[in-house]
Amino acid sequence: MLTRLLAVVVALLLASRYIPGINIDTIYTALVVAVLLGLINLIVRPILLVLTLPITILTLGLFLFVLNALLFWFVGSFVKGFEVTGFVPALLGSLLVSIIGSLAQRFA
Repeated sequence: MLTRLLAVVVALLLASRYIPGINIDTIYTALVVAVLLGLINLIVRPILLVLTLPITILTLGLFLFVLNALLFWFVGSFVKGFEVTGFVPALLGSLLVSIIGSLAQRFA
């Protein structure tokens, strides 16, 4: 679990460096954002998955990318030092964080 957390922190720092529209002030902020993303994905995401199931089925699962981006953007809206300026940076950032987190979980 610690390996995945550190991988998400690294992914967030990479996203802030390479994706225009995502800014993270410090490593501590990235750690806070990683913990909050984990908690939101643990608590809020399953509820939203059930509520948006018809849309997800109609889009053959592609709406899950939108849902992840909205949650990523949501965390950026209330964490000081973490800024996401729009939907496209949120989508790209959530994709990068998901891919790196999945790779870390697979190889850890």
